[in-house]
Order: sequence, then structure tokens, then C-alpha cells
Amino acid sequence: MTSATLAHLPLARASVPRAAERRTEPDVIGSAVQDPRTRVLLVRAGQVLTQDPARVLWLTPAQASAAWGPRAADGPDGPVAGGPDDDAWLLLGQEDDGGDVLALRMPDHETLPRTGAAADAAVHQDAAAAGAWRGLRAVGAALDAHDAGLATTAVALDTWHDRQPRCPRCGAATRVAQAGWSRVCVQDGSEHYPRTDPAVIMAVVDDADRLLLGHAATWAPGRFSTLAGFVEAGESAERAVRREVLEEAGVQVGEVVYRGSQPWPFPGSLMLGYRAHATSTDVRVDGVELTDARWFTRDELAQAVLAGDVVLPSGASIARALVEEWFGGPVAEPGGA
Repeated sequence: MTSATLAHLPLARASVPRAAERRTEPDVIGSAVQDPRTRVLLVRAGQVLTQDPARVLWLTPAQASAAWGPRAADGPDGPVAGGPDDDAWLLLGQEDDGGDVLALRMPDHETLPRTGAAADAAVHQDAAAAGAWRGLRAVGAALDAHDAGLATTAVALDTWHDRQPRCPRCGAATRVAQAGWSRVCVQDGSEHYPRTDPAVIMAVVDDADRLLLGHAATWAPGRFSTLAGFVEAGESAERAVRREVLEEAGVQVGEVVYRGSQPWPFPGSLMLGYRAHATSTDVRVDGVELTDARWFTRDELAQAVLAGDVVLPSGASIARALVEEWFGGPVAEPGGA
């Protein structure tokens, strides 16, 4: 096994400095909105506005404000139209020319699913038209490093703001601070920052160099991926790999080798990728998270994918990178997808 880690994971790429030192500057958002060099991407419900599947649609602050549209505001004569206030903007970074990069959080009236369906259920929508809303799973691998890094950050922050409107200590409302990078409780003054939940994802390989792939209970028929799970409190990532594989598939794991990581803001995970060596091969799925798990040789996987019997994870995922590292390159799909 190579010692070099996986390179160029789609959502881990970034080329624009985050300019964290500017987040506490007075009126940093107001200044950026007035700067003609500033560029803005629009984010909503886990998706960004793109001009084609390989490029974010970049706007001026004025264009972004116009796209945001009217909203209800309390005025002396009742509701009035207005543009976005500072709380709707997120400072993503600063370009080499000194221009700021912002995200504008667009209004969204769709209810986020609480149970059952995945929170990013809309990512496989048909988004052929220019100016379409697209999810990172669908286009993350097609974006260049500049757009991928900024879009991933925007989605992560937007999702966190949607899900954390109140103080976890006392339940009071919170206000946005630090150019979108924190929230402060209006009651007790406590500061809260975007959380990231560590999760492990692993290519489990046996002595015969076969790969273990599983089918989750919530997935469409035929979809298979590497096993994964969250790191529990008081647990190391390596122990989480062994525990998750044993719990979900009944397979014992010995050596665990780190391969790389990337953010996965659905809603707020950091995926830690591993290659894991199986010391047993009998598969017993838990029937709750996994309803099927199988060992594949390279030929078996190639044939199953081409026949349409197995659908692999998207190219934006670290799961796909782990599969293709083991496979030795891209896995051909029906129709050359």
C-alpha cells in the first residue's frame, strides 16, 4: 500500500485564503458589499447557484442583493420590501487582488427533513439549465479548486446557521457575529462556532485483496459504498473504524491506515478516510444501517457496475476515491458516466 495520502479530494480543494483575521473588523461586511472587487456566490438549502455544472455563478454584491429579492420587514406602515441585512452575508475569504469573497444566504421556504430522507435529498436533481441550483455531491468533482473550496465553505456555514438559531446553553435566540463565523447568545452572551462532526469512512480489504462494500437501508436498490460511521465520544478514529465495521458487517479489522480527509457538509461532517485490513471475512449485516454487504474482486466490481447492478458513490465523495484507489483507477460506468 502506498504511504502517500489521497490527493485532490474534490471538496478538500481550496485556493482562496480564508482571511480569518478580518472577521472581527468593524463593518467588514458593509465594506465588502461596497467594494467593486467583491464577488458573491448564492447559497440555499445545501446548494449553490451555478452557471453550468463546472462553474459557480459569481455575482457582484448589487446583483446578489437584487437576486435575494423582497423580504418582509417591520416598518411604521406595515411590511416593506428590503434587501439582505448583514446577517445574510458570509465572509468566505479574500482573493489575491484584495477583493473579498462573500456568500449570500438566500431565503428558502422548504422544510428540512428531520427523519428518514437524507438532508441533501435533492442533490440528484436534473440541473441542466444555466443558473441552476446544484448540490455539491452532484457538481463538487467538476468544480475547480477555487470554486469547490468556496462553495463547500458556504454550504457548511449556511447549513450550520439554519440548524443553530438558538443557544444550546439556555435556549435563547442567537445573533450572527464575526462575518458569519459565530453566533452569540442574546441572553447570556456565550459564543458558539460552527461544529464539525468527525466521521470515519473505510475501504475494507481482505487477504485476497477483495473490497467490502455495503448497501444502506435508506439507499435506492443497487447503490453500494464503503462503510462509514461517526466517531463516538471518547473514541479514537482508528477504534471507530474497527467498531463500525464489526457492528455493521460483522467483520473484524486489524491494521488501519489513514488515507486522507475532506469536509462533507451534509450537514456538518469531516470525513476521515482509511484503508482497513480485514482479519475475518464472514459478513453478517446488522439489518438496521446495512441491509447488504459483499466482497468484490476488481473484475466482479467492474462487471457489476457496467451491468448496472451496482451504483457507486458520486465522484465528489471520498468513498469514490477510496474505491478507485483500491481498483487502480476510474471504474467504467454504463454510458461512460
